[in-house]
Amino acid sequence: MVTVKEKTTVTQRIRGNCPTHSRTEISVRDVKTVVDEPKEREGTNMGPTPTETMVAALIACTNVITHKCAKKHGVELKAMTVDAESTFDRRGAQLLEEIEVPFPKIRLVINVTTEAREADVEKIKADLHRFCPVSKVIRNSGTQVEEVWNVTRP
Repeated sequence: MVTVKEKTTVTQRIRGNCPTHSRTEISVRDVKTVVDEPKEREGTNMGPTPTETMVAALIACTNVITHKCAKKHGVELKAMTVDAESTFDRRGAQLLEEIEVPFPKIRLVINVTTEAREADVEKIKADLHRFCPVSKVIRNSGTQVEEVWNVTRP
C-alpha cells in the first residue's frame, strides 16, 4: 500500500487586477472576486472593502476551523452563524498618522446548534484558538479578538 504524505506548507498565488484606484479584481485558483470601496469613497461598490474582506476572512476561517475541530471531537454542528463587530481606527487608511494596531478589537458572536456536551464544546473552542490561521495573524498583530459563544441544543 502506498502512503501519500500531504504537504504541510504550500505556496499560495493570488493575482489582483486593478482597473480603478479602488477596485481590485482578485483571481485565486479558478475563482474570481472583487474588493472595492463604496461610492461615497469614490469606489464602485462592487464588493467589500479591503478591511471588510479581512474581517470576512476571519469569519470564514472561524467557520472552517470550528467545523474541522467539531469533526475531530466527534461533534455534529447542526447549524452555525458567525457575526463580527470590529473597531477600526481609520487614521492610517486616511493617511493622517501611522497606526500600529488599526483594529484594536474584533468581537465575534459564534452561534452553534449542537447536541454535544459542554465539555466537547469547550474542546472545540480551545482548538479554534490553537488552529485558526487568520485568527492567529490578527491576534498576533495586537488585536483583541473576543469570542462570545451561544450554544443552542435542539
